[in-house]
Amino acid sequence: MAIVSRGFRGRREVDPRIPPGQYLERGFPVLSAGPTPRADLATWTFSITAGGVPRARWTWSELTHLPHEDVVKDIHCVTKWSKLDSAWRGVSLDTLLDGVEVGPEEQYVMAHCDGGYTTNVPLADLRGGKAWIAYQYDGAPLAPEHGGPARLLIPHLYFWKSAKWVRSLDLMTEDAWGFWERLGYHAYGDPWKEQRYWGD
Repeated sequence: MAIVSRGFRGRREVDPRIPPGQYLERGFPVLSAGPTPRADLATWTFSITAGGVPRARWTWSELTHLPHEDVVKDIHCVTKWSKLDSAWRGVSLDTLLDGVEVGPEEQYVMAHCDGGYTTNVPLADLRGGKAWIAYQYDGAPLAPEHGGPARLLIPHLYFWKSAKWVRSLDLMTEDAWGFWERLGYHAYGDPWKEQRYWGD
């Protein structure tokens, strides 16, 4: 009897937007490293910091009144599912970073989230229309289980880099590993190069 795993169905040929080793997912699986936090929007803030010192801070009202973008993106989870044409609304990181002083040596970022989750990303991957602070999904407020009230959205990297429940981005002069990176996930996470784990 042949045994075929869920991640090996020949679907790579169905749509060229699905990276190698991925399968098409029509739902939206919920994967988290811990319990789902619940935010109070009356006290919620998002900050850009350096060494933990704020350089800019927005309340929920301030963030959601900034110019927003509606984007449709394919997303790819390291657990091998890909979801095509997911619809998001959020504020571009270009908009947020344009109002912040960023030193030439500050080329790395650590995302900090409710629940203690962290993930690292090069600053260049947050600029040039590549990343957003997303607060709506599929026309509705982003549900807590999917990272609401707001999550980092970096669709060109594996989805663990699109950190749920994001609260701050800390500018760094040297790269450092976040939560999953310390546990063996790849430091960068390009789905088209299958950069899932250390050594990929």
